[in-house]
Amino acid sequence: MAFLLYSLVVVTIFLTTPTISTSYGGNETDHQALLSFKSMITHDPNGSLTSWNSSVHFCDWNGVTCGKRHRRVTVIQLESRGLTGSLPPHVGNLSFLRQLNLTNNSFHGSIPDELGRLSRLRVLRLGDNKFSGVIPTNLSACSNLKELSLWGNRLVGSIPKEISFLSELTDIELDDNDLTGGIPPFLGNISSVEVFSVSGNPFGGSVPDTLGRWKNLRVFTAGECNLHGSIPHSIFNLSLLTGFSLAENQLTGSLPLAMGTMLPHLVFLQLRNNNLTGLIPPSISNCSKLQVLEMSINDFNGKLTIDFSELKDIYAIFLNDNKLGGHGEADEMKFIDSLKNCSKLEILNLNTCNFQVELPISIGNLSKHLSFLNLAINQLHGNLPLSIGNLVGLTVLHLGGNRFTGKIPFTIGKLQNLGVLTMYDNQLAGLIPDAVGNLLMLIGLDLSTNRLEGHIPSSLGNCHHLSLLDLSNNLLVRKIPKQILQLPSLTIWLDLSQNSLSGSLPTYVGDLKMLTYLVLSFNNLSGNIPSSLGSCTSLSLLFLDDNLFDGEIPQSLSSLKGVEGLDFAHNNLSGQIPQFLERAGARSVCQ
Repeated sequence: MAFLLYSLVVVTIFLTTPTISTSYGGNETDHQALLSFKSMITHDPNGSLTSWNSSVHFCDWNGVTCGKRHRRVTVIQLESRGLTGSLPPHVGNLSFLRQLNLTNNSFHGSIPDELGRLSRLRVLRLGDNKFSGVIPTNLSACSNLKELSLWGNRLVGSIPKEISFLSELTDIELDDNDLTGGIPPFLGNISSVEVFSVSGNPFGGSVPDTLGRWKNLRVFTAGECNLHGSIPHSIFNLSLLTGFSLAENQLTGSLPLAMGTMLPHLVFLQLRNNNLTGLIPPSISNCSKLQVLEMSINDFNGKLTIDFSELKDIYAIFLNDNKLGGHGEADEMKFIDSLKNCSKLEILNLNTCNFQVELPISIGNLSKHLSFLNLAINQLHGNLPLSIGNLVGLTVLHLGGNRFTGKIPFTIGKLQNLGVLTMYDNQLAGLIPDAVGNLLMLIGLDLSTNRLEGHIPSSLGNCHHLSLLDLSNNLLVRKIPKQILQLPSLTIWLDLSQNSLSGSLPTYVGDLKMLTYLVLSFNNLSGNIPSSLGSCTSLSLLFLDDNLFDGEIPQSLSSLKGVEGLDFAHNNLSGQIPQFLERAGARSVCQ
């Protein structure tokens, strides 16, 4: 009898204890929804869903979080797992789900309407996938939704009016889709919005005045949206804004002069590539937290009077392609003086601003962290200040397209981090300083169209990263240094044309095996064209015209299979034009 009683107890326990494989205490709906999710995954390169099987409770599956009390799924967190597949409608059965994060995967297909059943959902992050179709109107039933992140997909259509019913919504992130129909005015009815980011959609239309109701707004980005018209004044009353971008639209009109006082908390301001006019507001001086200022490629006109001295955190300034100079004021670049306190400044772009003064000596007081300085295509004149050698952090320096005179300062040799240096199209004279050979990181050097004289410094042979060298249209004489012709790094461009270089073309030129363009036209080079040029098999352009070369065109040049342009005209060449050149139609450039 005792044995039978014991057996009965064991059987009873066995029958009443829930098992992982057959029962989830009433949560089978969640279990089946997750299995349906897994079944729609066609590629899982990292094995993120390997644990999604019957050996463990689904609450312990990778990327799944359940509530401690009711053991229902509250979070699915599968960001950046490399997953490919589609999102099944069964996800709408996860009635306790508060957060769904599938950012940065390769989900495709439409966003299921059934997500509208998730009344507890607070965060929906489906950004950086390949979802297509429209934004489901049913999302309006997710009454607790705070964050709607659908950026970086292939969504079409317009923003549905039903979205305006989401009274708790704080973040709207729809960047980089194909949404049209304008930015709808009804969005202004969602008073809780803090982040509105919709850049990279072909919306069209204008910026609605109603968006000025978002008194809690911190970030507003609507660049590349094909917007036109003026920026509503109500937007400038959003005093909590830290990020404001309407870059690359067709906006017109001027900015309030008090803009910086109205938006004192700005961290980044991006209005580049529009048709804005008037002054760049001097009150931007009040934006003490500003880090990025992008006002380039507009029609701003008038003297720049921003006092940058209080902008301690600014690291990027883009004011290029505006009409900030040429108003007859000798101090039109006085703002440079105030930049000396901007110790974090890394980028300063002032090209094509019509500045017509001498470059202030105070340019040398800029941040040691300054890596990019562009002053090209202005009308700056006078000597280049020696102080420019203080900018030891520079990696890119553009000074071309001005009216600088005098010599290239020897202090340029102190800029040992420099990768790109352009001084083309000026009136610089004198020798190219040997100190350029100290620029060991140099990749590109363009000193073309000046009045530089003397020899090409052999010290350039120290620049073992140099891939582009343009010294054309100067007054340079003597031989081409062999040190330059032995630089294997010269792969893009070597242009020494329109000088008075003499002597023969050394056989070392054959060491430039990866060079694409070689232009030596209009010099006094003589002797035979070296057969070693046939080793430069990457050449697509070879111009040796208007020199004093003699002898025959070497047959070795037949190795230049990819060449698209050859010119040997106006030399003292003899013999027959090689058959491979006739085939390329090169007779006219060989005479």
